[in-house]
Formats: sequence, structure tokens, C-alpha cells
Amino acid sequence: MLRHSKEIDWHARHEILTGCSTMIRLTLSQLLLTLLTIAQAFAMSPAEQRGKAYAQSHCARCHAIDRLSKSPLDMAPPFRTLHLRYPIETLEEALAEGIYTGHAEMPAFELSPEQIHDLLSYLKTLE
Repeated sequence: MLRHSKEIDWHARHEILTGCSTMIRLTLSQLLLTLLTIAQAFAMSPAEQRGKAYAQSHCARCHAIDRLSKSPLDMAPPFRTLHLRYPIETLEEALAEGIYTGHAEMPAFELSPEQIHDLLSYLKTLE
């Protein structure tokens, strides 16, 4: 039996609206995620922003420096997990004296007191 044209129109409109509703939800979800990311960046203090910039330029080649990413180098722990291994404050001395590890992939480096403060400030935001 053929459906009435009004019934067909209703089904077609329902399908269109359902598709639009899904697209709107997806778009709003993406917008919310973007706004949260931007808000977090604005909420960071200048020291935290400098620490993140330092981590991005010196550490991100091997370590995940954010809350979600996987470390590019499997053996490099994500920064968001460092507080589970060490109290962040205890890293200050190691960063001042230079961190030397048992594997060649990690370069030896020493940070200035300002860089240490900035990096530790950023690491605390990941706890």
C-alpha cells in the first residue's frame, strides 16, 4: 500500500532533522572542546605558559607533554604521569644538576633556576 504524501513528507523531514541534529551535536562538541582548550591556555600563569613552551621545544620530541597524547618514544613517560613516580617538587634538584639517564636517547641537560620554576609550574598543571 502506498503511503500518503503527507506521511512520506513527515518521514523525509524526520530523517533530515535527525541528520541535522547529529551534525549540530558533533559541531557543538567540537566547539566545546576548542573552548575548553582555549580557556585552559588563558587560565595558565605566565610561568606555566613558559614551562609548557620549554617542554614543547625541548621534550615533546620524545615525551607526551599534555594530558592526552601518547609519547612519541615508547620508553619516554608522559609528563602527566611524572607526579605518580616522583613528587614534582623533588625534580627541582635533578633539573638543576642535570638529568642523566642510562639510555642514549635522552640528552643530558641542565636548566636555569627560572626554567626549572617554569617547567615545574607547568608539570603541576598536569597532576
